[in-house]
Amino acid sequence: MRIASIPLLFVLSAACAPALCGKEEPPVAQLEPPAETQSHSTTLEDVHLLENGLLQLGQSLREFVQKTKAQINDILQKLNIFNHTYHQLSVLNSEIKQEEEELKKTTTALKITSEEINNLSVEISFKVDSIVLEKGRLQNKVEGLEKKMSSLSQGLMTKEQVAEIDGLRDVINSQEQSILELLKAVSEQSDQINHQRTKIKILEEKVNAKEYSIPPIEAPTLTPYLTSGSTSTAAMMSLPSDCSELFNRGERVSGVYTIRPNGSEPFMAFCDMTYGATVIQRRRDGSVNFDQTWEKYENGFGDFQGEYWLGLRKIYSLATQGNSVLHIQLEFWKQGRCFVKYRFYLNGAGSNYTIHLTHLSGNLPDPMSNHTGMKFSTKDRDNDNLQDSNCAHDYRGGWWFNACGDINLNGRYFYMRRKGRSERRRAIWWKLSRKVSYSLRLTQISVHPVAALSTTSSTSASSETDFLLSSTNIPQ
Repeated sequence: MRIASIPLLFVLSAACAPALCGKEEPPVAQLEPPAETQSHSTTLEDVHLLENGLLQLGQSLREFVQKTKAQINDILQKLNIFNHTYHQLSVLNSEIKQEEEELKKTTTALKITSEEINNLSVEISFKVDSIVLEKGRLQNKVEGLEKKMSSLSQGLMTKEQVAEIDGLRDVINSQEQSILELLKAVSEQSDQINHQRTKIKILEEKVNAKEYSIPPIEAPTLTPYLTSGSTSTAAMMSLPSDCSELFNRGERVSGVYTIRPNGSEPFMAFCDMTYGATVIQRRRDGSVNFDQTWEKYENGFGDFQGEYWLGLRKIYSLATQGNSVLHIQLEFWKQGRCFVKYRFYLNGAGSNYTIHLTHLSGNLPDPMSNHTGMKFSTKDRDNDNLQDSNCAHDYRGGWWFNACGDINLNGRYFYMRRKGRSERRRAIWWKLSRKVSYSLRLTQISVHPVAALSTTSSTSASSETDFLLSSTNIPQ
């Protein structure tokens, strides 16, 4: 049994040996990643998805915030516009109330005038009736006398009767003459009444139309520069630099003088010898139209004895002397006279005559400080700071406009205070507060050195008091 198994073992060994000797490496199977690695990869993908979602959410939030900011800014802008509109409406409402009060006063005055005219008409009618009655009575008396004369003519009349008849005839003729004179007087009074009614009607139409303006008159050009050839060298050298030098020489009569500031060409100027000031502008009756071109404002226009503008070139030559004071005197229609003074300098033509002001004194509010650093503007040369508009064209006169500012001393001249805000802006006016501005009856702008304030203070104090009211008369 054991011997039989041995061959079997050899057979098995022989069969297995080749397999064992020629055996190759079995193919390596693809291993699956561990469960932890799969979980980690899934977590990273989720993180990336979450990150992208958060970025998109952040971008959406940023866009939402920007849109919200834009909406808030738009709402704030609309609120500002609403507040500005409400303020304008409040100002307009106060002006309408003021206009209503003035119209009520005018209506009351017209009613009183109408009542006086009615009373006069009743009186005239009574007189006419009396005249008619007197005429009828005289006619009856004449008829009686004629009958008496006819009866007397049948008999002999004595001298006394003839004289009586002649006297009666004279009385009748005198009465007829008186009647004719009375009728003539009644006719004249009737014409006067009709004329008054026409004037009242015109006045009512002006009140309704709010028209009190003076028609503009073409402004004459002021006397130009005097040429050196028309004056000797010695006379040129002796000419005063300005009106203050004339004042210091002892001149005290206000009027037109020849001056030569800072060695420039001499020219004529009006000197206010109250304190030796050179007057550069005057408004008082609307006789000169100040809605002029740049050339006119540069060279000057008007009449020294009335209204005029001296000219920017001449004002510049005065300002270049240094230490100049700009003295503005105003008279309102109802609120009296006031003044304000500024330290003053003016650039030349290359800078469009830019003005520089520093407030010194006065009994007026100071809106002119908003105009410092402004260039001069006219209807044909717009240098203001208001885009898409020309203040000089809209306000009918040249000035150092900002946008467009609170002052216009070269606007149209109107009799009486203008009712509408836009109409007042076209007039000569001065803003006294945020809500109140007044048109002006008289203006005068003059220039003098700072030294004149001290050297002439004792002389000019009483005159300043006479011309300008105290600060208690500032319009409120």
